[in-house]
Amino acid sequence: MLHKLAPMSATDRALDRSRAVRRVLGGLLVANVAVLIVKVSVGLVAGSLSVLGDAIHSSVDAIYNVLGLFVVRVAAQAPDEEHPYGHGKFETLGALAIVVFLSVTCFELARSAIEHLIEGGHPVQVSDLGLILLLATLATNVLVAWYENRRGKELSSELLIADAAHTRTDVFITIGVLIGVVFARRGNRWIDPVVAIAVALLIVRVAYEILARVVPVLVDERAIPAPTIQETARSVNGVKDAYGIRSRGGGHGNAGVRYAEVTIAVDPNANVADAHAIADAVEERLKQDLELEAVTVHVEPC
Repeated sequence: MLHKLAPMSATDRALDRSRAVRRVLGGLLVANVAVLIVKVSVGLVAGSLSVLGDAIHSSVDAIYNVLGLFVVRVAAQAPDEEHPYGHGKFETLGALAIVVFLSVTCFELARSAIEHLIEGGHPVQVSDLGLILLLATLATNVLVAWYENRRGKELSSELLIADAAHTRTDVFITIGVLIGVVFARRGNRWIDPVVAIAVALLIVRVAYEILARVVPVLVDERAIPAPTIQETARSVNGVKDAYGIRSRGGGHGNAGVRYAEVTIAVDPNANVADAHAIADAVEERLKQDLELEAVTVHVEPC
């Protein structure tokens, strides 16, 4: 005899998602710490500002992973009296925190690079083994960025998606650093600080992209166009009109938890039970067609 499994509650889904995101972050933390150790070692031995700048950039990945492990656990908590819409925005705040780290990194790196450039540069000596190790970190970053972005989209996690964007800059930065190191080994002392400045500019771009993605969520920008909600509500039998529409939530693209509120007009002769049934039908239709977590439907006679 087959038994139909009961559908998972929103809280259970949030907990499962939280565990999945934490597993991803835990694995990435190990990879990022290994990359960080290699870059710091090569940078110190070679005396390369650009390699050390790349290491600082990579350290943000490791710090962000640790922060993420905490933030995701908080974000998965069920709604309570103080947070009736849940704790999902704590994860978005975690994505915003990376902008702060990136800003500090960018400032310090640019300042040091400009100082070295004014002083005429400095000698850089990277061994063949150092080059091989940097190539290995490049391959690791490519794999990490691809995997984290894919899992972030699957789990609708702003934290993973933002961190993947940051890791992708590691790829381009490491490529630039490798090119700079090759030229620096040939005696071009000005190359290293110039590459470091280019790294700082890339960091600024990534910070802006993250801000553009998370700020709309934090300020409750409209999640779904009002005409879309209106058309869907009107498609339910018994609904004469739909207005007073609001929506919030979301995240990357159409991902994330979203909420909506709508007022429907029904036949003034409809009794309370019929009006309530129409409101329930509108709620279910909106949840199903527009992938909404919760819908508040107000009923008024037309």
